[in-house]
Amino acid sequence: MTRDPSRVVLREDAYRLLAACFYPPSPELFEERCLPALADLLEDLAPDAAHHARDAAHAFEQASPESLAVEHARLFIGPFQLVAPPYGSLYLDDAKTVMGESTGRVSAFYGSCGLHLADDFHEMPDHIAVELEFLSFLAHKERDSVAAGDRGEANRFAGLQIAFLDRFLLPWLSPFTRSILEGTESPFYRAIARCTSTYVTGDRDFLERSSAASRDTTNPHTS
Repeated sequence: MTRDPSRVVLREDAYRLLAACFYPPSPELFEERCLPALADLLEDLAPDAAHHARDAAHAFEQASPESLAVEHARLFIGPFQLVAPPYGSLYLDDAKTVMGESTGRVSAFYGSCGLHLADDFHEMPDHIAVELEFLSFLAHKERDSVAAGDRGEANRFAGLQIAFLDRFLLPWLSPFTRSILEGTESPFYRAIARCTSTYVTGDRDFLERSSAASRDTTNPHTS
């Protein structure tokens, strides 16, 4: 099976745009129409997720920047108890603390893939947005390998995406998005939670299928 470069580009952009939705709302989200762009690319990539992205885009247009900023802070920042903590360690580690043991493992995984966070980077390595951006980075590396005709490297980066999803993101994605759905009446953040959950879980299945097909093509006599 030959990997479709256009699909890899769409996957790269989908993870990047989803990540932007979990940072504090910025003028760029309003000015560059990121949400309609996400919905458009998901129409071909993941129709079930595209439905939620359309809902998010509509809710975003109806909300004020101030109301979104307040709700983002209430859900993800504080100063009071967080409704939906956006850090993996708070779900994965027994201690339930920020910068827990799993945070170090996430950071080490980044380094093993050639990505090192800058010293002045202000977010934790296991913040939901950072993990989504990392998946965009891996998809970008896969795209470059496909463009160069290096099937082995493309398969390696696809495998790294599967490994990262299985070890680090998927184990806490469901309780995280459920916390959003149970903790907010915001149509925008409810739709983004559903879109993220639907897209990421579906993309994991896609990666597994495409990797298996690629292995079969590489080893046609393997039964």
